[in-house]
Amino acid sequence: MPYAHITGWGMAVPEQVRTNDDLSKMVETNDEWIRARTGIRERRIASEDESSATLGAGAALCALEVANLRAADLDLIIVASSSPEHIFPATASIIQDRIGAINAGAFDILAACTGFIFAVNMAAQSIRSGASKNVLVVGAETLSRFVDWTDRNTCILFGDGAGAFVLQANEERGGVLAEVMHSDGSGGDLLSLPAGGSKLPASLATVQSDLHFIKMDGKSVFRFATRVMARATKETLEKVGLEPEDIDLVIPHQANTRIIEAAARGLKLPMEKFMVNLDRYGNTSTASVPIATVEAFQNGRINPGDTVVMVGFGGGLTWGALVAEWTGPLPSERKVRHGWFLFLARIRSVLLRILRIVEGLLWGRYRRKKK
Repeated sequence: MPYAHITGWGMAVPEQVRTNDDLSKMVETNDEWIRARTGIRERRIASEDESSATLGAGAALCALEVANLRAADLDLIIVASSSPEHIFPATASIIQDRIGAINAGAFDILAACTGFIFAVNMAAQSIRSGASKNVLVVGAETLSRFVDWTDRNTCILFGDGAGAFVLQANEERGGVLAEVMHSDGSGGDLLSLPAGGSKLPASLATVQSDLHFIKMDGKSVFRFATRVMARATKETLEKVGLEPEDIDLVIPHQANTRIIEAAARGLKLPMEKFMVNLDRYGNTSTASVPIATVEAFQNGRINPGDTVVMVGFGGGLTWGALVAEWTGPLPSERKVRHGWFLFLARIRSVLLRILRIVEGLLWGRYRRKKK
């Protein structure tokens, strides 16, 4: 059975920064109040020409560059997002086209902020089963589009960004060793985006009632998160016979500093073993774990052979964790250059669109003649 190694990682965030002082001009709040309750001091906000797909594609290309892998070599793309490009088509399919992954299957999953953990787990299982050799996992968000900027309880929390991993099959031990995934739908109303689906499709009434914005029972979500973070970590460690003290680094979902501190207490670990960067990005939902992973690597906090735990929670309610032995990029004799390949992929995409238009015109002409 092959192991699923994390061989590439990348991130993409918007340039626009919105600080706590900026928010104080929009709602009744201030920098001290926000920092004391969340640990956040700023977040990134997508521009009009940025979306979950564009940010996700940027992160994906960075991850492929690290892995030294062509997009055409991907077998599967899984995108986790709480703010997908559309209900359908899948954001994964749009990213697949943008990066030129012409041989990959692609689909989205929705598990709120735990989505990236779930997606990596599914990618690892696909590799272990032999169904895939090279899998791209993306967490991409533009949650600022679904935030009520007049609600100080939610608008202070969320930011935009994307992160990505490449997972590859290899016979050597390493990569994702174990994982757990859980859900409790009885708490689904505690964190939700009520309208826009089949139950409450967009209407004048849903818009006037602000039902297209994120709704959250903050206190209940906080209590839930502080319970499950340490529990999920211990559960996944037990699967590989490890103890909390064997962990070199914990990369938690970046939602709230106090929640991360509670997890540290539950695991009896110092905060130095936790990667925290939510002060600069806020809660980027599915993108938070991969963005934190990229920065942990850049800061020298992850090294080959390290035992790394990634753990998260989110709406659903959902929660999960995975434990990985960090190995890094696999040896390769070639150096993949993405620029020329991307150019060809864009030409191919344009040509396919033209062919579909011509095909439609010819089919219409044929039907008219038949009548």
